[in-house]
Amino acid sequence: MIKIRMQSDKGLGEIDAPGKNCWVDARNVTQDDLIRLEQEYGIAGELLTDIMDTDEQARIEKEDEYTALIVRLPVYNEAAETPFFTLPLGIILFSDRIVTICQHSSDAVEDLLRSRIRGFSLKNKSAFVLNLLSRGAFTFLRYLKELNKRTNIIKEELQRSIKNNELIQLLSIQKSLVFFTTSIKSNELLLEKLQKSPLMRFKEDEKELLEDVVIENRQAIEMANIYSSILTGTMDAFASVISNNLNIVMRRLTIVSIVLMIPTLIYSLFGMNVVLPGENIAGIGWIIITASFLAASLGAFFLNTNGGWEKSKNHGGKKGRERRNG
Repeated sequence: MIKIRMQSDKGLGEIDAPGKNCWVDARNVTQDDLIRLEQEYGIAGELLTDIMDTDEQARIEKEDEYTALIVRLPVYNEAAETPFFTLPLGIILFSDRIVTICQHSSDAVEDLLRSRIRGFSLKNKSAFVLNLLSRGAFTFLRYLKELNKRTNIIKEELQRSIKNNELIQLLSIQKSLVFFTTSIKSNELLLEKLQKSPLMRFKEDEKELLEDVVIENRQAIEMANIYSSILTGTMDAFASVISNNLNIVMRRLTIVSIVLMIPTLIYSLFGMNVVLPGENIAGIGWIIITASFLAASLGAFFLNTNGGWEKSKNHGGKKGRERRNG
C-alpha cells in the first residue's frame, strides 16, 4: 500500500498526488505497488528487488536522480513463527520528495507518523534519515527489553516443569536475538559510512544527532550480546538439568530391573527339568515365593542403602573440608 503524506501545522496528512517535500510511504507493498514505484517514481527495479530481499544488508548508494539507503528495522508480528525479526527499509531521497519502502509496518516508522520527533520536518532529508535511524535504534532497545522479560517468564515456568513448548519459545527468542544482533551491526556499518561518506552532508546540530544515533546503536549491540549470552547460558543449564534428570530415571529403572531379576532367577531354576533339593516338600511353592520376595527385598534394601551411604559419605566429606577450610 502506497500513501502520500504532506506535512502541515496539524501534522502529517494524506494527499492524493505527490507534491513538493512530500513523503511517499510504501508498506506492505504488493507487486502492483512495485511496478508503480518503478514507473511513476523512477526507482530502479534492481533497487526494489534488493529492498524486498529479507536478507539485504544496510548500505548507501548514489544514483543520478536520487540517493538510496537501506537500513534494517525491527518488526513485531505476533502471527509469525518468530514474532520478533528484522526487515530492510529502503529510503530514497529525491530532490523534492522522500520515498520509504518496506515489506511490513514497523514501530519506528509509526513513531514518525505520530509526530513524536521534536522539530521533525520533511524538508530536511538528512534529518529525516537520522530521526528514522534513531527511532530504529530505540525500537531495537525496547524489543530487546521485551525479549528479556519473556525469557524471565519462560525460565520461571521451566523451573516448575520442563516442557517442550517453553524450550521452543526460548529457541524462538534466541533466533530473534541473532536477527537483532546481525541487523544492528549492519546499521552500525551504515552509520560509519554516513560519518565519512560525502554522499550526505550534515549540519553541526545534525552531526550531534548522528553521534547520538551511533551511541544508541552501540548500546543496542551491547544489550543484544548480553541477552544472547544470558539466554545461551540458561539453555545450557536447562540442558544439563534434563540430562541429570534422565540419569536419575535410568538409575531408578536399573535398580527396579535388578530387583525384579532376582525372583525371576529363582523361578527359572525351579522351572528346569532337573532334580532340585526340596522339590517334593509340601508347600514348596509358597516357600519359593517367600524366598523370592525376601531376596528381592534384600536386594532393594542393599542397593538403596549403598546409594544413601555414598551420598552421606560425600556430604560428610564436604562438611569436613568446610571445617578444615574454616
